[in-house]
Amino acid sequence: MDALYWHDGRWTTENPKLLGPADHAFWMASMVFDGARAFRGLTPDLDLHCQRVVRSAEKMLMKPQLGWEEIQSLCLQAVAKFPPGTELYIKPMFYCADGFLLPDADKTQFVLHVFKVPMPGDQGFSACFSSFARSWPNMAPTDAKASCLYPNGQRAIREAAEKGFDNAIMLDGAGNIAEFATSNLWIAKNGVVSTPVDNGTFLNGITRRRVLALLKADGVDVQERSLTRADVETADEVFSSGNYGKVVHVNRVEDRALEYGPLARRAHKLYMDYAESTGRR
Repeated sequence: MDALYWHDGRWTTENPKLLGPADHAFWMASMVFDGARAFRGLTPDLDLHCQRVVRSAEKMLMKPQLGWEEIQSLCLQAVAKFPPGTELYIKPMFYCADGFLLPDADKTQFVLHVFKVPMPGDQGFSACFSSFARSWPNMAPTDAKASCLYPNGQRAIREAAEKGFDNAIMLDGAGNIAEFATSNLWIAKNGVVSTPVDNGTFLNGITRRRVLALLKADGVDVQERSLTRADVETADEVFSSGNYGKVVHVNRVEDRALEYGPLARRAHKLYMDYAESTGRR
């Protein structure tokens, strides 16, 4: 079994067909999701991801019929149906099938998709600067993990791939660094770790907040500040935080090769030690 779904009160291994052209989510994008991970029998911060998908749905004018505790329970049930230790992506989603201009909030529906996907290794990834930018919060629902936000990131990734890179570094409307197209961005310079200050143009990720707290508790000088392109171009290390890979180093920015440095390694180890401390299920 490679994937499992829960919808309308039942489990299935078949991808359920949920929407048609008259449905609000199909043509008006009333959809949100979240992403959590299972690996080594661990599901770190699953509760926070389940809480966020509920908040995201509310911010997108929907009315979730399930609370985060029930969603978490369903996620754990799904994980238990796979062999122990299977590396999984856990994706709870809300969508609205009814409505015209506005979604019919009372008709909000839930679906869960859990599927096999390996954790990335330690090879890192390459990135270039993108011509596509993140939106200001008064231009898009940047405070929700809304599906409608992702096409611009997809365009950035395609642009990067056409240049031979794995990912893209996106700026905000003021020309400062926002994040990677798929995850939050960090740099290290002269022993100091920096990450873009939360200005509403990107999600202040659950893994970002976790890594920030872990580094500070470990005595690392961590700064949340505005970062420029030059800051990234001259950094000793660049790495990412996000649900898919947790903490992953960048091996090349544009034409500049980068080592898997000590602070990226430290951040990765601190996160994995934290994950282990949460206990196996």
